Amino acid sequence: MADQRISLQQRLLQKLSPQQIQVIKLLEIPAIQLEQRIKSELDENPILELIESDDPDESYDEDSDDSQSDDEFSLEDYLNDEDVPSYRLSANNYSKDDKQVDMPYSSGVSFYDSMIEQIGLSELSEEEELIAEYIIGNIDEDGYLRRDLLSISDDLAFHRNIEVKLEDLERYLEIIQDFDPPGIGARDLQECLLLQIMRKKGKGSTCLAAKILQDNFEEFTKKHYDKILRKYEISEEELKEAIDEILKLNPKPGSSYSNPMSKSNQVIVPDFLLDNLEGELQLTLNQKNAPDLQLNGAYLDLMKSYAVNKSGASKEQKEAMTFMKQKLDSAKWFIDAIRQRQQTLTVTMLEIIKFQKEFFQDGDETKLKPMILKDIADLTGLDISTISRVSNSKYIQTHFGIYPLKYFFSEGMQTDTGEEVSTREIKTILEECVDNEDKRHPVTDEKLAMILKEKSYIVARRTVAKYREQLGIPVARMRKEL
Repeated sequence: MADQRISLQQRLLQKLSPQQIQVIKLLEIPAIQLEQRIKSELDENPILELIESDDPDESYDEDSDDSQSDDEFSLEDYLNDEDVPSYRLSANNYSKDDKQVDMPYSSGVSFYDSMIEQIGLSELSEEEELIAEYIIGNIDEDGYLRRDLLSISDDLAFHRNIEVKLEDLERYLEIIQDFDPPGIGARDLQECLLLQIMRKKGKGSTCLAAKILQDNFEEFTKKHYDKILRKYEISEEELKEAIDEILKLNPKPGSSYSNPMSKSNQVIVPDFLLDNLEGELQLTLNQKNAPDLQLNGAYLDLMKSYAVNKSGASKEQKEAMTFMKQKLDSAKWFIDAIRQRQQTLTVTMLEIIKFQKEFFQDGDETKLKPMILKDIADLTGLDISTISRVSNSKYIQTHFGIYPLKYFFSEGMQTDTGEEVSTREIKTILEECVDNEDKRHPVTDEKLAMILKEKSYIVARRTVAKYREQLGIPVARMRKEL
């Protein structure tokens, strides 16, 4: 029998309080979503209300005796612990809807609504319309049908009790592919571009662009133009015209709609405003989307009245007080979390500005110093994860443009003279080299490394490749043009 032993082990675990979780969640969201978050909290909590006047004394201040001294009382004076279970006194501030999601934007007709409207113009029966709607529901925001028709057929049978053959699904999909915008409902890029060229030239077109997409798509994507030239025995000019026609097509037809689910349509609202007043940098937090909050005085008076007359309270009054206690705690936590968010954002941004002061004076990118999250964490005394949350999805408006906070963070390296420079400076040089290259003979990574070396930046070829990929620049072969 194996030797079995029982041992005691002491471990120190750190658990976040509900209030800390509240602050973390609020730190993650940008200014444009904060307004919606506050509105949601106001709708759910009657004890929270907006401060209508400009008098700061009316706002809730946990550290101010004047603001709350008349309203504070001990609920235990009214409710005995044995009357109400403790779990009923704990505020449940979080729901499954409290996760970080992108705020919806109502900017015209959505992609999905437009598709549904076009179904109504088709001569389909009620059941056929239902099938078409289900197919559309599987089309992603780029306009592609990523799921195979067999899986959709199984779903319809299982969830809607509708038996439909694959050939019929193919027919319904072809109907949808005739909708606007051209290319919608394609299952891959090749089909997407073919649908568009056929809409433009007519179905069954044998133009060179259609032939290339139909029969030489791989050669086209890999820019093996010599193979295409030999196959069709055409001139470089003819090939260039066909390729130019293909490049004018939309690889993401769904994005052409004012789609609320599309990130490209989201309006940037800066979280910070930075002014340069005669060389003096002044930072302010954008408060347009964060109205001031306070506790509802009427509810506080009601709770106070109940506490005074606790002896004659009914069961219903006790339950009402329990509910209001939960909402009171939740309101206080939320107000404090908003304040902590503002304080953390301000402290972090001030240190970033100090660190990158030369850049913020005039916006000269070459003056950006190498800066990582740990640098700002050390200066603020905050955790690196907190700095990461602050810098994520946040923007600052300066007198020379709007920038995401992530823009100011970059690694550093040394030149051959020992001077420390930002990797952003190196990436800028790489972009300039690619922009100015001869597209018939693009610059390779090895050549780019040599160019950097000539400028005193000793960078390995594999590092150049990494920076190029981070910039979204394809390899030399894929940048080749006729």
